Amino acid sequence: MDKRKVISAYRRGDITIQECAQIIGLEGRQMKELMKVWTRSMDAGLAATAARRDVLQPHQ
Repeated sequence: MDKRKVISAYRRGDITIQECAQIIGLEGRQMKELMKVWTRSMDAGLAATAARRDVLQPHQ
């Protein structure tokens, strides 16, 4: 199964973090650390997208 789909299911609340870790093949604490890193990278990606949008289409 695609790991991104499993993580998305966890983030939607469809499965627990323990179930998510088991499907992906990680221990619970490893999964929690992965979620922290993944969330930071997603936040950074969203911030970069917003910054590019502001550069390309400045507020008037």
